[in-house]
This record gives sequence, C-alpha cells and structure tokens, in this order.
Amino acid sequence: MNQKIKNELLAGVEKLKTPEGYLMAGYPNYFYLFGRDSLISSWQMLAIDPAIAKNTLKILAEHQGKTVNNKREEEPGKILHEYRIKRKDQLALPQWDFPYFGSVDSTPLFVIVAEKYFEKTGDKEFLARIWDNIVAALNWISVYGDCDNDNFIEYKRKNPYGLFHQGWRDNFENHLKINPPVAIVEAQGYAYAAYMAGVKLAKHFSRDGSLQKIWKKKADALAAEFQKKFWWEGEQYYYLALDKNKKPKNSVSSNPGHLLFSGIVSKKATRKIVKRLFQKDMFTRFGIRTISENEPDFNYSSYHLGSVWPHDNWIIYYGLKRLGFSKEAEQIKQSVLSAYRELRCIPELFGVKNGEIFSLAKGAKQYEKRFHKNIKANSLQAWAVCGLLNMIWED
Repeated sequence: MNQKIKNELLAGVEKLKTPEGYLMAGYPNYFYLFGRDSLISSWQMLAIDPAIAKNTLKILAEHQGKTVNNKREEEPGKILHEYRIKRKDQLALPQWDFPYFGSVDSTPLFVIVAEKYFEKTGDKEFLARIWDNIVAALNWISVYGDCDNDNFIEYKRKNPYGLFHQGWRDNFENHLKINPPVAIVEAQGYAYAAYMAGVKLAKHFSRDGSLQKIWKKKADALAAEFQKKFWWEGEQYYYLALDKNKKPKNSVSSNPGHLLFSGIVSKKATRKIVKRLFQKDMFTRFGIRTISENEPDFNYSSYHLGSVWPHDNWIIYYGLKRLGFSKEAEQIKQSVLSAYRELRCIPELFGVKNGEIFSLAKGAKQYEKRFHKNIKANSLQAWAVCGLLNMIWED
C-alpha cells in the first residue's frame, strides 16, 4: 500500500519541479520559488533526490541579498522569501519588487540545508562555490537579524505593504497579536542550528579557525539567553515569541516543536516539549494543531490558528527521530498518513474537529466562510508532499 502512496507523492513532486531542478512551493497557488518552503522541501527530499537541495541552494545563492532595499526588504546576505519569476500574478502585487525578502527564517534555513546537503553527499566542489554565500547568510543573522544585539533573531517589516509577520505563520495582518520587532520562538532554534552548521562547515571551507570560534560563541550566547527569556514556567513549555518590549506571548502553539531538531534546548526541556505537544488539546489523530484548542482565538479551520499543517508536523517528527523519541515520531507519521488516506491527498493544511478531518481546500465551505476567497489550502504543496514522502520512504 505504501508503495502506491509513494508513487502518487513522487508524481506530485515531479509536477512541482522546475527545469532547473528546484521545487515550486505549491499548486495551483504559490507556483513559484519560495525561500522557506523550497528549502524545507529540498531538505525533506535529501534521502530521495539530493539534487533538489543542490539546485535550491544554487538559485537562492544567486538571488541572495546584496544591498539594503526596504521595498524588497532586502539586506546583504539575506535569503529571499519569494520570487515570482516571469509570472503574471506578479502584477497583483505592484507594491512589491521581486525578489521579496520578507522572511526571518529563510536565511538560517539556507545554512542548515547547505550543511545537511554536504553531510549527505560530501559535495565539496559545490559547497566551496557557495561558501561565501553561507558566510554572508550567517553574517546577516548576527547583524541584520539581530538588530538590537540581544542575541535573538527578530523581524519587523520595512515595506508597509509587506508581510507583517515573517515566520512560517506569516500574514499581512497582525493575526498573532504580537507587536514588532518580533522574536518568534522557532527562529531562535533555526539561528542556533545555523550557527552550529556553520561551525561544522568552517572546518572544511574556512582558511582558519576564526569563524568557527565566532559562530560557536554566538550559538552559546543565544542558547543561554533563550532559556532565560523564552521558558514559560507556568506551562512548562516555551513562549510563542517576545514582542518589541521583550514581553512574552503566552500562546501554546506547535512552534516550540521546531526546536527539537535544533539542539538549542536541554534534555530536560526537550521531554517537556514532547509531553506538551501530545496532550489532547494539541494532538489529534491526524496530527498536531498549530495552536491549542484551549486558546481564545482557536479555530479548527483557521489558516494559522488551529488547523493542522503536515510540514509543521514533519519538522516535529524529524526532531523526535533525531532525539530518539521513536514512539512519538511514529505517532505523527501514522497520523499524517491517516490524513492522506482520508483526504486522498496531503494538502497544505486541513482542519480537525471532534476527531473528524475537514478539507480546507477550494470548495470547502467551512473554510471559505471565514477567510477572504483568495486564501485556500493547496491540494498540492511541496513541503506537505515531501514531508510525508520522507516519513514513509524507508517503509
């Protein structure tokens, strides 16, 4: 049975692959290059087709930020958020220039995926070609990403027509109710993992040990400060974010689950993250919700405030496997597989209410009632398809 599902998922991947060998984010919406989405989907495909990661890193390196341009939200070393290359729908956003760089996490993910690709393939020739891009990306994290020198990576839009929130739960509006600059929790884990990836790569590509020392020091400082400021004692969990006044946002969300793979948290804290993610207000038989159903703004059919995202679950799954939580990783794998069987596809996101799964794709009435008509779940989304494919590949 899983071989049939693998073939169906591989067909979806091929539909999203460009002639240059990287993946578009989704279809029919978002059929263009994204930083975050394309990097994560290429990471998910490393064991299956590592060339996708190479091609993704290559094109993102070519378009890496080189100057300060507030309309594009470009800064030196920054990796783009999206690029609508030769697309008619670019005309729908005349207030933007492309590539558009409004993402806090594309840049650390670029470094993380570069190191994962090198670990998988040992491709020294290619890594040497993009080494300067990796150095520039890490420089962006420590200089532009941490604009107030508090060790945290933060975002605040420069273009008033750009994305207000710039983590993976991005939006043009302040749907998370956090005033910027925002230090979103998962981006701290990404930044830490990027610094440590840089340390590993520097051993092979740096002329001396200075960069290793700098990045290791940055990683250590971030980890120490992170535990002090983000730990939510009352919930035995991590806050969603810090706002402009460094006040924590006490929302129970799936975002801290992204920390599991990063190495930023202790073993003790890790066990508490895992325990919280699998409580009944978060875990459903089809996957982990974006936020707890006990939160006041929870809505099972909300784009980011209660729905279930397969890629979100994959990142948690990946961290669980890495840390030896095999039982919990298997629970996520089986839940996402169940969603695929129920929906006959693995879409961008879906809703779960009273144990039942609901499509939030085009034509799903319970979704369209609550959202502007142009925001609908894609039935084919790269990081959803590649995430499930990664989970079942060795079966």
